[in-house]
Amino acid sequence: MTLPADYAERVYAGVLGKIIGVYLGRPFEGWPYAHILAKLGEITYYVHEKRGVPLIVTDDDITGTFTFLRAMPDYGNTPALTPAQIGQTWLNYLIEERTILWWGGLGNSTEHTAYLRLKHGIPAPQSGSMALNGKVVAEQIGAQIFIDGWAMIAPGDPALAVDLARRAASVSHDGEAIYGAQVIAAMESLAFVEPDIHKLLDTAVTFIPKDSVIYRLIGDLREWRVRVSDWREAFGLLSAQYGYDKYGGNCHIVPNHGLIVLSLLWGEDDFQKTLMIVNTCGWDTDCNSGNVGCLMGIKNGLAGIEAGPDYRGPVADRMFLPTADGGRAITDALTEAYHIVNIGRALAGAPALAPKDGARFHFELPGAVQGWLPEDSVESRGTLTLENVAGHSLRGTRSLALRYHGVATGRPARAATATFTPPDAASMPGYGLLASPTLYSGQTVRARMSADDSNPAPVTCGLYLRVYGAEDRLIRLAGPHVTLAPGAVQEFVWHVPDTAGDPIAEIGIEIGSVKRADGVVYLDYLTWDGVPDVTLTRPGHTGTMWQRAWVNGVEHVQHWDETYRLIQNEGVGLLMQGTREWIDYRVTADVTPHLVRSAGIAARVQGMRRYYALLLCHDGVDVPAKARLLKMLDTPQVLAEVDFPWTFGKTYTLSLEAGGPTLRAWIDGALLFAVTDTQPLGGGAIALVCEEGRTATNVVRVQPA
Repeated sequence: MTLPADYAERVYAGVLGKIIGVYLGRPFEGWPYAHILAKLGEITYYVHEKRGVPLIVTDDDITGTFTFLRAMPDYGNTPALTPAQIGQTWLNYLIEERTILWWGGLGNSTEHTAYLRLKHGIPAPQSGSMALNGKVVAEQIGAQIFIDGWAMIAPGDPALAVDLARRAASVSHDGEAIYGAQVIAAMESLAFVEPDIHKLLDTAVTFIPKDSVIYRLIGDLREWRVRVSDWREAFGLLSAQYGYDKYGGNCHIVPNHGLIVLSLLWGEDDFQKTLMIVNTCGWDTDCNSGNVGCLMGIKNGLAGIEAGPDYRGPVADRMFLPTADGGRAITDALTEAYHIVNIGRALAGAPALAPKDGARFHFELPGAVQGWLPEDSVESRGTLTLENVAGHSLRGTRSLALRYHGVATGRPARAATATFTPPDAASMPGYGLLASPTLYSGQTVRARMSADDSNPAPVTCGLYLRVYGAEDRLIRLAGPHVTLAPGAVQEFVWHVPDTAGDPIAEIGIEIGSVKRADGVVYLDYLTWDGVPDVTLTRPGHTGTMWQRAWVNGVEHVQHWDETYRLIQNEGVGLLMQGTREWIDYRVTADVTPHLVRSAGIAARVQGMRRYYALLLCHDGVDVPAKARLLKMLDTPQVLAEVDFPWTFGKTYTLSLEAGGPTLRAWIDGALLFAVTDTQPLGGGAIALVCEEGRTATNVVRVQPA
């Protein structure tokens, strides 16, 4: 596979197209054509404000697309990846009844049905098979909506994209659902190197059976395009011959695949018009619009997205990916694009890209702002605009320009980006947002800023944080500030202070001046590193966001007499916090087991089925109680264990340290285990663990190893 010269930028455009499409269609998902026209008119721009809903939302179309693809790096970026391994990825990142999927029940929600098959030991592809789940359930839309990432890691190689699409789709779907997903994957893959829609369709249909409904549907639409000029008339034909009345279930793939192809054929190669058609027609608008936006983004690039109204500005690259890997829930389109690019590069035998030495915010593609927004407070509103510009970078090619206007005493300019759940997302309608903070006390923030040569006067410039405090109000904590003369450059290094466990909501930049000032400051990069030094417990105030900082993979969590009471009726539950960037550290917690099969702590947690754990175990009435060091990697592996006569209701202090490949574990200060894992998990969050019963903890401590 040969990578296109503009591969990274095309992937970024595809990711942007996907989320723009979803955000466009989400506010009226499921509405019929006539209702959309009557209430909203043709959909030529975002309508969320008319509907009184947020623009940036959690959505299964986005989360599933960018989560299930993680099977590739989790299993070594191999082209031999199997459906069974992708199925294990579902079990690792999904939290039952809480994340990614529509949890509509067995036999009703296709994806929920497949999840239950996987959970009960039926591997993919049997988990999604028509033989097991029936034709109607197996042929719903989900395989298509989750497929874009598999195409983007196979640029210009539709055969590979189609093969990967089959493997990924078969976890939950079968029959026409797989064929539709394969058509989208083939078109998106070829779109990296071929701009003509008809050639994309010509190639895509060669990969599916000629006697399939999807093949016939595409043929009919192409024939109608020759003799029907109005997309509305074409939609009438599609509704009559391939509508929901012909294809049952909650959301069948056939009608919706037809809408995708219709919009592409009648959209005149225009990003806005193509999305207008697919959204105005109705049915599963966010799903169809997301696929269309991704394909058009890949095919026509950033220029195609920007040829019409400003779709990018309101979005500002923002994305939410709530999964069991909570440290990646607060993310952005550029970050996710580089994750995809590096999978594609690995498959092509090319080294990974890490712009500006792996900086979290590097702005290295045109227009990228990575979630940075001007502050809209009374004191700062109207003082700042942001723009991605070429130059002003030490190790890259682009930077973020902060253009300040009318800054003076009492009128600072501020811009920030979220590091945890923003206030306007705390009560997200529909799919909830589970997330951990990405930045913690004890870590080191690094940033490089410079002042434009033409600035008329020096300004003060510095960093700040906002944390959730009492009553969940955001409290600003000032960081280092300097005076930046025109043309000056400043490297900031800030050791994040102790926030007393209050979660950090955002990090920002402040520009100030005593006298009125206008000018430009450039942010080259901003990043952070190091292990947190933080104590997590009940704060001395009435806020609740400290509870939300934990990603809840436990059936019941209560914050009553104990800070953390975990109750798990069946299987293993994890209460998780942290990020994949945590590598070498020690986690310590008091653990009080109550009528529990096992309880303890975990380190390097990468989801529900990837972690190390130190556990107090009760395997049966006639079996001695044990302390156990466990590695969970799809299935549990006992690394070490000893008889340990612990008792219900007594409190024990457990410590687990990960340093490179070596794991060390203590109970009540006594070293029990020192084990080297020859294939170690690279990094991850911490967790409290509860298996079938109740356990309690009051204080969790994370510190460098």
